[in-house]
Amino acid sequence: MKAPKKPSWWDEFVAFAIRGNAMALAVGTIIGAAFSTITKSITDDIIMPIVAIFLGGIDFSEMKLTLPRLFGEAPVDEAGNVIANTLNYGNFLAAVINFLILALVVFFLVKAINKVVDAATHKDPAPDPEPTPDPEPTKEELLLTEIRDLLKSK
Repeated sequence: MKAPKKPSWWDEFVAFAIRGNAMALAVGTIIGAAFSTITKSITDDIIMPIVAIFLGGIDFSEMKLTLPRLFGEAPVDEAGNVIANTLNYGNFLAAVINFLILALVVFFLVKAINKVVDAATHKDPAPDPEPTPDPEPTKEELLLTEIRDLLKSK
């Protein structure tokens, strides 16, 4: 008798893809990427200009720190201008704000989905069954109870 054939990696992959996990992951990734561009636009085009008003009109993309050159000559571009070595922390701040907005929206989205799922799967608890009456005492228990009562009365 032959041992059963071990499935190939292709068979395992097809089983995985058909199960729905891969499709759900693909759909989530595509929607997440599209949603990320929306939140980036909200951050760059709406929120950051409002924040810039409170910071005196500073554009976050212009917020940078020029670092010194320690070795060699500074590189130049085609026009002969020196290319500065900069630490662009403004872009980082914009990315952090973008992430926080995205995380907040996803949090509320997951919270709403969980509430809907809980409402859909909520079942009323079954009523408690009537308590069963205590069993009748045995003859030995009745006899012991009489003896105890007699001893108490003396």
